[in-house]
Amino acid sequence: MTFFWKLEYSPANLPFRMQKFNLAKLGLMMMLLLPGMHFATGQNQQRVMTLSLDEVIEIAKNQSPQAILAQHRFRASYWQHRSYRAEFLPSLNLRGTLPNFRRDIEPYTDPDGSQRFIERNVINSLARLSLNQNIGLTGGQIFMYSELERIDNLDHDEHSYRTIPVTIGFNQSLSGYNAYRWQRKIEPLRFEEAQRSYVTSIENVALRAVNLFFDLALAQVNLEIANLNYSNTDTLYRIAQGRYNIGTIPENQLLQMELGYLNAGTALNEATLQLEIGKFRLRSFLGYNETVDIELKIDSEVPVFRPDLGKALQEALSNNPEALQYERQLIEADRDVARARAEMGFNADLFASYGLSASDPAFAYAYRDPQVAQRLQIGLNIPLIDWGLGRGRHRMAQSSQEVVRTQVEQAWIDFEQSVYLEVMQFTMQYDQLDIALKADTIAQKRFDVTRERFLIGRIDVRDLNDAIREQDVARRGYISALRSYWQNYYNLRRLTLYDFERDIQLTEDFDDLIL
Repeated sequence: MTFFWKLEYSPANLPFRMQKFNLAKLGLMMMLLLPGMHFATGQNQQRVMTLSLDEVIEIAKNQSPQAILAQHRFRASYWQHRSYRAEFLPSLNLRGTLPNFRRDIEPYTDPDGSQRFIERNVINSLARLSLNQNIGLTGGQIFMYSELERIDNLDHDEHSYRTIPVTIGFNQSLSGYNAYRWQRKIEPLRFEEAQRSYVTSIENVALRAVNLFFDLALAQVNLEIANLNYSNTDTLYRIAQGRYNIGTIPENQLLQMELGYLNAGTALNEATLQLEIGKFRLRSFLGYNETVDIELKIDSEVPVFRPDLGKALQEALSNNPEALQYERQLIEADRDVARARAEMGFNADLFASYGLSASDPAFAYAYRDPQVAQRLQIGLNIPLIDWGLGRGRHRMAQSSQEVVRTQVEQAWIDFEQSVYLEVMQFTMQYDQLDIALKADTIAQKRFDVTRERFLIGRIDVRDLNDAIREQDVARRGYISALRSYWQNYYNLRRLTLYDFERDIQLTEDFDDLIL
């Protein structure tokens, strides 16, 4: 079953007693609430789009601002992951100083041992080509470089060259904490979490589209109800006037019918305004401007399947980004404890290099007969008295680790419970939707029967008003049941990242996202 709503705006749709006043008032309200909206005519007339729920969701996934933001957030995570991987690849760097001019007064020792200050004017130029490689296994770094340096003494108009044809070396922390090893554990999890978070964001976009779709659908139903109620109350009020004139009904029933007629006019104006607000919000969410008018096509058919609770839990634990987030938080807590433990005690850094160097006033001879250049350095840092600072940091890291573990354990329980409740709610929606559809049909029939009986004078106005209210409630209840079904449908997809209707895992083409 498919319902279509199309609204025609004309003064005839408004109560005839309030056309002039309320139409002007309605226009003023819309100008205040919707400053960016206008109803174009002529060549600038609005383009009408009739959309189903699936079409609204597809448009939202492709062009809504929320979907575009999710795409850019994933791109940032991708390039962060690329940067992490680049740290374990060789890097080639060229560094130079061209030139470094220095004019200063410095102490100088004469050959006889006496000292004095002299003015120096020196230009120093340097170029270094270096190759570096981080070692993930140990947390250190190996390097190799070649260097050429020239010094120009402007006071004596002379220059000299120093060359380092090649030098190799490494530096290594001996503290026991390897930052690269922890990165290898954490960063792949973080990137996989970003991938799953993107899929979750797209499902959140779909869920938001569902809510805005049914907000507008309910506004359309309310306007249809308001139009129908106004038409009915107008007719019934005129009939009541005739009966009052011939004395068959008391004055209080006539006044009650008139009050219902006036309330129906107010409800019609309010429903018209709420419809435009709903259109504005859905248009904005989909990335359209006021030149597009949206009409909804609501299909009452829904996919029929009953997800297995065990499979839903398994898919949620395997696919949901929160599962990876909990695992990453535990590893990060272990890393913080390991770092605090390493900083608490003995720390040492080892630096060693071996190479060749030479010097000569002439560049042509600067690479001849190079001499061996060696360097070995071990730096120590042993806290003798730190007043418990290192121990306190270690204890704080351990305490934070226990807090994270407790929070993660509780989060796991809540997460599994949310999946369980979502499966149960979704399973119940079939019955709820069926009941709402039957209630809508019965309420419509009851109103028709009650209206006919009122017209022939068999019942009073109170019974008629009860029938009108029940009809309105039933129609809104059916739209609400449809909304609840699709909300639970996409909530279940968002939690499990699994399409139970087609029995496949939800994913995206991540290569296209980074282009």
